[in-house]
Amino acid sequence: MPLLRITTNQTVDEDRLKELLTTASATVAEMLGKPERYVMVDFVHSPHMIFNGTTATTAYLELKSIGLPGDRTGDFSKLLCLLMQQQLHIPEDRVYIEFSSAERHLWGWNSATF
Repeated sequence: MPLLRITTNQTVDEDRLKELLTTASATVAEMLGKPERYVMVDFVHSPHMIFNGTTATTAYLELKSIGLPGDRTGDFSKLLCLLMQQQLHIPEDRVYIEFSSAERHLWGWNSATF
């Protein structure tokens, strides 16, 4: 049920992408306290991104989950920015993150909803 979408203008080779996806999946599961079997991570390469007037490496992340605790988004932001620094070498001031909490009846899986 948690979904992390990573959109960046940085090109990532296949080996590094696999490591990023695996690490991101484990990170999301741990920080949300959810089983990793429900975590999805989506990577989007978008070479046409500009932030702060420059096309330097940047990233936009979306984290969506059922019951996302709004009082912990600051902590989640730190962890996700650290993930971007460690995996893609993107400075934290070049990362935007959108958080959203989904209602159970609006999140489908396995021919049903949560």
